[in-house]
Amino acid sequence: MILPRGVRQTDFDSAIARWREIVGEEWVFTSDADVALYRDAYSPLWNEPEEKVASAAVAPDSAEQVQAIVAVANEFRVPLYPISTGRNLGYGGAAPVLSGSVVLDLKRMNRILEVDERNSYALVEPGVSYFDLYRHIQDSGLKLWIDCPDPGWGSVIGNALDHGVGYTMNPYRDHFDAHCGLEVVTGAGDLVRTGMGALPGSTTWQHFKYGYGPYVDGMFSQSNLGVVTKMGIWLMPEPEAYIDGTVEVFRHDDVIPLVDHMNYVMNTGLQNAGTNLQSPIRFAAAQDPDLRAALASGDAADIARLDAFAGERDVPFYSNIFKFYGPEEVVRAQWESTKRRLSSIPGARFRDGAFYRFPLTEAEKAGVRDPQDLGIPTLATFSIGARSNFAPATRGHVGFSPVIPMTGEAVIESQRVFQQVLQEFGTDTALLVFPQSFHPRTFVILCMFYVMPDVQMNQAVRRTFRRLVEVAAEHGWGEYRTHTEFMDDCAAAYAFNDNALLRLHETIKDAVDPNGVIAAGRYGIWPRHLRDA
Repeated sequence: MILPRGVRQTDFDSAIARWREIVGEEWVFTSDADVALYRDAYSPLWNEPEEKVASAAVAPDSAEQVQAIVAVANEFRVPLYPISTGRNLGYGGAAPVLSGSVVLDLKRMNRILEVDERNSYALVEPGVSYFDLYRHIQDSGLKLWIDCPDPGWGSVIGNALDHGVGYTMNPYRDHFDAHCGLEVVTGAGDLVRTGMGALPGSTTWQHFKYGYGPYVDGMFSQSNLGVVTKMGIWLMPEPEAYIDGTVEVFRHDDVIPLVDHMNYVMNTGLQNAGTNLQSPIRFAAAQDPDLRAALASGDAADIARLDAFAGERDVPFYSNIFKFYGPEEVVRAQWESTKRRLSSIPGARFRDGAFYRFPLTEAEKAGVRDPQDLGIPTLATFSIGARSNFAPATRGHVGFSPVIPMTGEAVIESQRVFQQVLQEFGTDTALLVFPQSFHPRTFVILCMFYVMPDVQMNQAVRRTFRRLVEVAAEHGWGEYRTHTEFMDDCAAAYAFNDNALLRLHETIKDAVDPNGVIAAGRYGIWPRHLRDA
């Protein structure tokens, strides 16, 4: 067992004994076998001395038990690390940022407290997964959709608080943007309801986000200021129909007008969902040693070679899927209007895609190409970048995911810059994925690094990852979320005015969690007594 830094064994033992009184003997975990379940299964520090590990875990059943647990943590200065379901794989999993912390496991708080079809919302606890909420809605026969990330087993609350995203309409696909109202146990042990929930007997807690006075909900996302015990989430009314279609363009510079048109259709509401920008030629050229270097070049001759390669093989340089939800006649008209706009790009080619009318039968659901587009959770993502036939030697992955402007120029520059770093560091354990439009007006670049059962390879991955963070910051791009191992690196990149934002975060931390017992180090925010260390 690794004790928390600065905590005496007698104080730790006293805290454990008090927690057993609060939640019951069977819900406090101290054996090596039990605590090992809270290791990060995808850790890039696997079996190294620096690997982040817990000392114990405690699983409450209610907000009142959370308050009591936090009170004991304050009394004995034992750090807690809250998790919802602990399945934030690729970003740290269930393991704490500060080794020796006690995991506050909220999996038993798995109640769906309310689902309202008329106003399209739910009120849930942290242990509720996307599968849980989806099944509840289906079993109740409600005409509502969830928006889910790639793996459906994660927590609705946990994913939203970590700024997770999905695939359906705005604003549902930005999960924190779709939340409405929190119940939080602060680091000092107070129970707070935000927004309209602060009004006793409120009838609009999940209807209106802001309530009265300063809007504080953002303080509890990607932070360590408290433990969220309830959250409202807006749900998507089931549409009448769905249609998608693909546009393909064949020259390197076509991405500039393509993205400009994407911006227009998204920001005017002509398309009410995300898109799926890809570069088919890049995957083909990457297999050719003579052309691989050209992908990281801005030289006109190299670009001309790539254009010729695409033209000779009739392989698009770029493609994008446009998705539409609504009445059938409307979504068909939206796709036709989008094609008219995109036809201004010389040589653009269009392909009609899927069409669905709702509700679907179970047999029809089984044949859906991309279930998340229809709010259906799956675990299919684990066929890529995990322990799978695709990458059988890996132990998972970590994701480098900076935000860039939604412009074709930024797409070209980011791909060139990041490709250069990957080639410079010579890693064969990374997959650079083309930009995804999870949020309006920006793209997220996804670069997946495979975690290997090899210390030297994982060390090389960490060096490359940290260099990518530096290079991204040099170009004005920053991470939107990250693995626990790199949280300090990413926080340091947000360095305006001598890291004024981090200093503000620390000031708030000291005010609402004066003993620093909640998730020390999460997103680079350390309590006062650990900052210098």
